[in-house]
Amino acid sequence: MKKAFLPLLLCLILALSACSSKNGADGKVEGNAAAEQASSETITYQSENGPVKVPAHPKRVVVLSSFTGNVLALGVNVVGADSWSKMNPNFKDKLKDAEEVSDENLEKIIELNPDLIIGLSNIKNVDKLKQIAPTVTYTYGKVDYLTQQLEIGKLLNKEKEAQAWIDDFKKRADEAGKQIKAKIGDKATVSVMEVFNKQLYVYGDNWGRGTEILYQQMKLNMPEKVKETALKEGYYALSPEVLPEFAGDYVIFSKDQDSGNSLEETETYKNMPAVKNGHVFVADAKAFYFNDPITLDYQLDFFIKHFLGK
Repeated sequence: MKKAFLPLLLCLILALSACSSKNGADGKVEGNAAAEQASSETITYQSENGPVKVPAHPKRVVVLSSFTGNVLALGVNVVGADSWSKMNPNFKDKLKDAEEVSDENLEKIIELNPDLIIGLSNIKNVDKLKQIAPTVTYTYGKVDYLTQQLEIGKLLNKEKEAQAWIDDFKKRADEAGKQIKAKIGDKATVSVMEVFNKQLYVYGDNWGRGTEILYQQMKLNMPEKVKETALKEGYYALSPEVLPEFAGDYVIFSKDQDSGNSLEETETYKNMPAVKNGHVFVADAKAFYFNDPITLDYQLDFFIKHFLGK
């Protein structure tokens, strides 16, 4: 009886093992098929240049200008980014494995095997880039900075997440703006300046450097001279000698820490009321350039700390 039972038990074990192995293999095949199906799913995004078929769940995005932080803020993987984004300390950890690329690095972009490419409307080689992967471009300033994030959200199939951040940011910025106005007064003026390539600039209300928060969201006052010269173009180049005419009661000085401080050593700068009153707030230019959600959160925290001491 025992001798007859052993072969029967052995056959049963082998049969169960084979069945289990088959189910495991089938499960793996089904899983791979599902993953391939998900990666091949597409949506149609209505870009400013017409409809573009893009991945529903992009996994390897190349950003050639301006919008790296917009993509990163929505949790989407960036495999290639422009040099400005790569040197932004706000993006350092998130871009540690990403390659630095430009619109002229076509071979490098091909090697990265992107499934989506994003850039400004003035990038080069757009037709060639479209042959590598679906390519979507935006004209800077065509929509406001918050609508721009919503558009990126639509492109990445994450519109709800983008809208949730927008609603939360507006609430936080509005509250901070009320507190800042209460502290500095309704009539106080704020100007934003930067020395770039040895040229001094002041900025309007839509050129990064926190201008969108200060002027658009918080409704703080821009000096009349800045309004006359920088509001339309977004920026205005001037000589250091006339800086006092453009400086507000408060000055945000977006400064490249790698450059010298020759401006700060001039008597013109030292004698400005904002300097004498301790109302100049120096920011790291590399972290202040953009107006994406990651940078905007950083800028808002900067303003709350320096204006309100929180």
